[in-house]
This record gives sequence, structure tokens and C-alpha cells, in this order.
Amino acid sequence: MSVSYALLGLLEVEPRHGYDLKRLFDACFAPTHPVAFAQVYSTLGRLERHGRVRVEAIERAEGPDRRRFAITADGQAELERWLDRPLDSEPQIQVPLFTKIVVAILSGRPVEPLVDTERHAHLDRMRQLTAVRRTAPLPVALLVDNELFHLEADLRWLDLTVARIDELRRNLLALPEVSPA
Repeated sequence: MSVSYALLGLLEVEPRHGYDLKRLFDACFAPTHPVAFAQVYSTLGRLERHGRVRVEAIERAEGPDRRRFAITADGQAELERWLDRPLDSEPQIQVPLFTKIVVAILSGRPVEPLVDTERHAHLDRMRQLTAVRRTAPLPVALLVDNELFHLEADLRWLDLTVARIDELRRNLLALPEVSPA
């Protein structure tokens, strides 16, 4: 998820301080994985350098000065462009799970224990997420559903891979780059 677009969206509603943006970001976009203050402020600095936000006011109080940020016309235009175009699909051609299986095959290790370990880890994570989902507010529940669907897809992929493991092994070991010279 792009922190910069989320911050632009929050600033489009009204100007805000960095602290408020962090709090709102966590509540709206990352209730289970809060964003670091440093990431919020570094993103705001980058947005400011690119003319997407500006400091609207500096409030002096006890402690450090508080800068209130506002979205600029360029920031609104960029946000509008982002909202109007579909997200790029994120093909995972280099899936770490696939890499582990291939390395196991190439090194002569058995694949089944690796697959069983991954399957159990996925199922444990699904149980944890399901428990969270039962009492979660809707934004968290929707994020949990997304992760659950990805875990389900991984489990289906593991089943497919196990069903085709002998064929994969033959294909990999037949590669000239893999065969001993």
C-alpha cells in the first residue's frame, strides 16, 4: 500500500499535523500494522519536495513546533490520477515458497517435509486470523479476509505443486545449467 497516496487522501479531507496523520493512517489503513512516525514524516518531506503538500502553518507550543500540512493542487491532481487508474497486478514470478521448493529439489532434499511445514504454518496463521476476525471492526475484518484469501490460494498452490512434484523435479534436473558437466 502506498503511504503517500493514503496521506494525500487524508490531507484532501483537511490539513493535518504529522501526528494526526499517523494516528488516522493506523486507524484507517493499517490497524494491525501501524506505520512508523519516521515513515510518515519522511513521506511528507518527499511529498513536500515534489510539490504535492505544503506546510500550511507552524504552531509553536511546548515541545517541538507542530507543522500542519495541506494538500496542493498538484497533490490533488496526483491523487485523482491514482484513484482513476487501476492498480497494476502484482505478478509474483519470484515467489519465495516456489524458490524453497526448487532449492530443495536441486539440493536433493525431500520436498514433502518442507511442504508440510509450510502448510501447517499457513493453517496456524489462518486460525489466528480467523480468531481476530470474529471480534474485529469491519476495516480490520476486510484486511483479515484479504490475507485469508491469499493464504487459501497458497494452500491450493501447494496442493497443485505436490501433485506435480515429480514432473517439476524431472524438468528442473533436465535443465543443462543444472545437470553436472
